Amino acid sequence: MHRCLELAARGRGRVGVNPLVGSVLVRKGSVIAEGWHEGFGLAHAERALLERFKGTMEPADVLYVNLEPCCHHGKTLPCIDLILEKGVKHVVYGMQDPAEHAQGKGILTLRAAGVDVRGPVLPELAARLNRGFVSLHTQGRPWVTLKMARTRAGAVSNVDGSPLKITSREQDAWAHEFLRGTHDAIIVGVETVLSDDPQLTRRILNKKIDHDSYHPLRIVLDPNFRIPENAKLVSEFAVGTIVVTAPGNIMQPKCASLRGRGVNVFPVPLDGRLFDFAALWKVLITSSGDFHGVVSALVEGGRRTWDAFRKARVVDEEVLLVGDEY
Repeated sequence: MHRCLELAARGRGRVGVNPLVGSVLVRKGSVIAEGWHEGFGLAHAERALLERFKGTMEPADVLYVNLEPCCHHGKTLPCIDLILEKGVKHVVYGMQDPAEHAQGKGILTLRAAGVDVRGPVLPELAARLNRGFVSLHTQGRPWVTLKMARTRAGAVSNVDGSPLKITSREQDAWAHEFLRGTHDAIIVGVETVLSDDPQLTRRILNKKIDHDSYHPLRIVLDPNFRIPENAKLVSEFAVGTIVVTAPGNIMQPKCASLRGRGVNVFPVPLDGRLFDFAALWKVLITSSGDFHGVVSALVEGGRRTWDAFRKARVVDEEVLLVGDEY
């Protein structure tokens, strides 16, 4: 099951609102085939494995998968159909699928067909990996982690509001690998862009992660469309950046300019001076063009953005990094 989870994680940033799923086929204690959900609209993990496996299935072979096999018709055919067709007799799953169309139906269908199905196995780890997918189907929104960095005295910036370097090199490395590296998107308010001009890329210390490695999307909450056209997020790193703004700003020439560079500009109505969160979630979990939705988001700031998410009670987890400086 640990191997299933490792394989499943390879799909992060590629599967959109779908779950991260990996699968292995075991014979006499050895893995003889592997598969994972590689991208939105592509074959599910079990189907990817079974379609590639050219050997003959033996009665004692065991198929492991971190999420129960699907039994519904979507962008791909139900995985349980191919499992039965290939003659798999033993299935071990990590956790039940929380989606309304599943919730144990795949397990029951396989058992009714005579397949020995066992689980859940390591359900806490399986649910942690897919916490965004679980949140989508239990809360109707992405999983939200709020990240803050402050000094021991509580400062998050210099007295004049300018950026203050707080975290250590080691803290930065951890944040890039285990925070940015495990969320679909990073969210900041436009004030952060105006003051810091960040890249919001995923790096390890001073060395960029391999180009083929996962990089989260970058989301800027910008009600009044103040983001400068020369900001790094919409110039050097335009592709993979999303600017959320009020609907009335969509007709501005700047909108067409940013979209021409590959930036996604999404209109979301306001609730007072802030975005309507229900409308924001609807946009972020809906596939549109080359955007396939996000189910987990790391909110990195600034203070107004932190306060807005807390006030709306949409924060699932908070991470506080405290610097050595006072």
